[in-house]
Amino acid sequence: MGRILILEDEDSIRSFVVVNLKRQGHEVTEAVNGDEALAHLLGEPGFDIALLDVMVPGIDGFEVCRRVREVNERIGIIFLTAKVQEQDKVMGLSLGADDHVSKPFSPGELMARIQSLLRRISRTEQQDAEEEGESPVQSGPFELRRGAMELLKHGERIDLTPTEFSLVSLLLSHDDRVWTRDALLDAVWGADYVGDPKIVDVNIRRLRQKIEDQPSKPVFIETVWGSGYRFNRGERP
Repeated sequence: MGRILILEDEDSIRSFVVVNLKRQGHEVTEAVNGDEALAHLLGEPGFDIALLDVMVPGIDGFEVCRRVREVNERIGIIFLTAKVQEQDKVMGLSLGADDHVSKPFSPGELMARIQSLLRRISRTEQQDAEEEGESPVQSGPFELRRGAMELLKHGERIDLTPTEFSLVSLLLSHDDRVWTRDALLDAVWGADYVGDPKIVDVNIRRLRQKIEDQPSKPVFIETVWGSGYRFNRGERP
């Protein structure tokens, strides 16, 4: 089970979510505004997931996510929001969120997303322990240290979220293999993921922003038109 913070200013929605989380055995901390949520997330270690509403008093959920990601790449973040426009989903994911659930949502859908993210975080941490003594994976200018959950480029560490690390680890460890979106969804998010499959594309764009010299002209994470994505050591012209 996990330790979860929920930021939601509507009492009925927050109470509904809290009851369902506690039924699943999770430890829950509640916040009704962005400043309160940020104080918990930055001042108290050990949170596994933050559920963030966007439109809340004080600083909004987007800003909470941005500030948390500046100091904590490992916590899972899911947005809970009534905003359903595509640009809002992309905004949240581009700031470092792992998932997005639009209101109204069923308890089953939300619990499934949370369990999927917890498994992904747990899988990454288990990999860390199992692979701590393994030699790093080298590919072009990159060095992947699974045991430390680190990606280095020319010796410089790149900060990655658990989802980003799982994705780039998979791509880099099988460079030159073409991965379809569905294959990446199954391998990184799990076969039971019920969210928007475009989350793959958003995470690819976010990774490119972090690892490419020119994200608009990617060299390392290539789009294979009509097929999917492939990691390239940078050796092709």
